[in-house]
Amino acid sequence: MAKTNEPTIIKKYANRRLYNTGTSTYVTLEDLAVMVKGEEDFIVYDAKSGDDITRSVLTQIIFEQEGKGQNLLPIKFLRQLIRFYGDSMQGLVPSFLEFSMSSLTKEQDKLRSQMTDAFGATAFEAIEDQVKRNTEMFERAMKMFMPFSTGTDSAPSATQQRSAASSGQASASDLDDMKRQLSEMQAKINALSDKS
Repeated sequence: MAKTNEPTIIKKYANRRLYNTGTSTYVTLEDLAVMVKGEEDFIVYDAKSGDDITRSVLTQIIFEQEGKGQNLLPIKFLRQLIRFYGDSMQGLVPSFLEFSMSSLTKEQDKLRSQMTDAFGATAFEAIEDQVKRNTEMFERAMKMFMPFSTGTDSAPSATQQRSAASSGQASASDLDDMKRQLSEMQAKINALSDKS
C-alpha cells in the first residue's frame, strides 16, 4: 500500500486478529513489523472499546523478535528500564530514549554511507567501531540516571578507555549537542529533586 500522510488504522478484535483497514485484510504481528521497518505509520485500536493499544502491540512485536533470538535489548538495560517504572524520573525516560534512538539512527546513516564508500574489511572495522561507540555512549547516558550506583560501574574499563581514545572521530558539533542535551536533562533532574 502506498504511504500516505495519515497513519493506517489497524483494529484488534477479541479473537486477537488484527485487521488493516487500509488494505481490508487481516494481518499478523510480523506484517506490522514489516510496516514499521518500511516506515509506514499505523495506529492500533481495540475494536470493541476503541482504545488506542498501539504501544502494547509494538511491545508485542519486540517481544516476538526477542523470542526469535534477535536480541537487541541487553538484560542489564531491561533491568534498568524496569527500575524506572514508578520512579520520580519515569517522566524523563521516554524523551531520553527517543533522543538516544534518534542519535543512533543518525549514526546508522553515517555508517551506511561509509560502507557504500568502502567495501571489504574496512567496512566491518567501521561497523565494529561504531557499535562500540554507540554502546558506550548509551551506557554512559544510562549511568547518568543511576547517580547512586554501587560505584563498580563508575570507573571505565580498559576497553572503554581504549575505545574512547580511538573514537575521536565524533564531530565537535555532535559533542556540543550531546553536552547541551545532558545539561538540559540535568536541569530537569534538579528541578524534580527540588520539588520532592
